[in-house]
Amino acid sequence: MDSNQLFSSYEKLPSTWDEMYCDNSEFRKHYTGFIEYLKNTSPEKLTKKEDLSKQLFMSQGVTFTVYNDNEGIEKIFPFDIVPRIITAEEWDKIEKGIKQRLKALNLFIKDIYNEQFIIKDGLIPAELIYSCPNFLREMKGVKVPYDVYVHISGVDLIRNNDGEFYVLEDNLRTPSGVSYMLENREISKRLFPGVLPKSNVRSVSNYPNMLYKKLKELSDKTDPNIVLLTPGIYNSAYYEHTTLARLMGIELVEGSDLVVKNHFVYMKTTNGLKQVDVIYRRVDDDFLDPLEFNATSVLGVAGIMSVYRKGNVNIVNAPGTGIADDKAIYIYVPDMIKYYLNEEPILKNIETYQLGLPDDFEYVVKNIKTMVIKKTDGSGGYGMLMGHEATEAEIKDYIDNVKKNPSGFIAQPILRLSTAPCYINGQLSPRCIDLRPFALCGKDGIDICPGGLTRVALKKGSLVVNSSQGGGSKDTWVLQ
Repeated sequence: MDSNQLFSSYEKLPSTWDEMYCDNSEFRKHYTGFIEYLKNTSPEKLTKKEDLSKQLFMSQGVTFTVYNDNEGIEKIFPFDIVPRIITAEEWDKIEKGIKQRLKALNLFIKDIYNEQFIIKDGLIPAELIYSCPNFLREMKGVKVPYDVYVHISGVDLIRNNDGEFYVLEDNLRTPSGVSYMLENREISKRLFPGVLPKSNVRSVSNYPNMLYKKLKELSDKTDPNIVLLTPGIYNSAYYEHTTLARLMGIELVEGSDLVVKNHFVYMKTTNGLKQVDVIYRRVDDDFLDPLEFNATSVLGVAGIMSVYRKGNVNIVNAPGTGIADDKAIYIYVPDMIKYYLNEEPILKNIETYQLGLPDDFEYVVKNIKTMVIKKTDGSGGYGMLMGHEATEAEIKDYIDNVKKNPSGFIAQPILRLSTAPCYINGQLSPRCIDLRPFALCGKDGIDICPGGLTRVALKKGSLVVNSSQGGGSKDTWVLQ
C-alpha cells in the first residue's frame, strides 16, 4: 500500500465532526503540514514508528490499570502516533472558557463552605448540597490560602458535530493524566523530530515547573518542604505520581511516611523528623484522615485535618473540592458563572437530566436509546449505561437500580464525539476523541498548559475514551 492509500481508505463517520477533514472532504488547513509528512512517508516506515512508540512506552514503564481485562490489569498505555492538532484560535477560546469556569467553581466552593449565598438566593437546592457525598462538613469555615480550593484541575471537553467544544465534566479532586500528556510529547519528539518545530507547536514540557511554582507559593518559606502523597504502588496512576515527584524534585511519600506531632505534619527521614509544608495529595478525601473520615484507612495520616484547619500545612487540592465536580452539581455551573462573575458561559454544558426529578426521569426512560446514564459520583467510565448499546434486559436492570436512589444518577443525550485520524493496522481510521486540558490555579491567576491529554476510543464505533476502560491517547498539538 502506498502513502496515498492511507487517505483513500479513510471512511468518515456520518454526522460527525472530523478533526482532519472538512465536510467537503478537503483537509483542514491546520493539518496541512502533517498531511504532507504522511504523504511522503511510507506505511512501512509509519509502522516502524508505531513499533518504536510501543518500545519506548515499555522501557519507560508507562502503564495504566484496566480492571475488566481478563488478560491482566497492568497494560502499556495505548498510544496513537498521529497527533490531534488544534488551532491557536480554537485554543484561545478553550483557555478563556476554562479560566472562566474555574474562577466560578472556586468561588462556589468558597461560598458553599462559608456564607452559602448561592443557596440562600435559591439558585441551588440546599438538599442537593447536603446530600452530596463529596460535601465535607469538616471544611465549613476553613480558610485556605488566596481563597484557592482547586489548584489542579483537568476539565474534560468534547467537540460535538456542530464543531463547538462542550464541557463533559470537571475533574477537581485528584485529576490524573498529565504524565501521559508529557510522555506523549516526548514520544512525538522522537518519532517526528523535524515536524514538531516546523509546525510551530507550543511546548508542554514546562508543566512540572508551573506546578512546582504553584505549590511553592502556598508557603511563606523560601524553601518549603513539598511532598506528593500517593496511595502506593497498587494505585492505577502510580506511574504518574512517581513521574511528577521526580520532575518537580520533591519527595514521593505514602501515609506511613508522615506523622502528626504538636499540630504539625512531619516526614520520617533517616535524620529524624522533617516538617512538611505543602502536600500535593493523590489520596481521595475519604482516606485522607482516619480520625475524621474512613476509620479503616491506612492511606492517609491520622490528625492531618486538624493540622490543616490550623493552617500549619497546605493540602492540594483542598479537601471537599469534590462538591464542585459532582455530576449533579455540573448542571448548575452555567448559572454559577452568571451568578458569581456576571458573565455568559464561554464553554457550553451538555444538556443534563436529573433522574431525581420525576419529569426528567420519565423523559429519560422514554428516550433511553438516545441517552447515557451516569452515577453522580462515578468516574473512569464505570457504572454507565449507554442506551444505544444496551439490551432490553440490561436497561430494565439498570433502571430498577436507578429507582432505588434516583437522585444519585444523571442522564445526558449521546453526542457525536468528534473523530481524529488514527494509525491502526497500517491504515488511517477515524476514532472518537475527547480532550483533557490541565489548569493550575494560584495567587497570580490561572495557567493552562497548551495542549492536554487527548483520549481515544480505540474500538471502532465506541464512544468510551476512558483509559480505565481500555481507551488510549494521542499527542495534542496546539499551534502558535
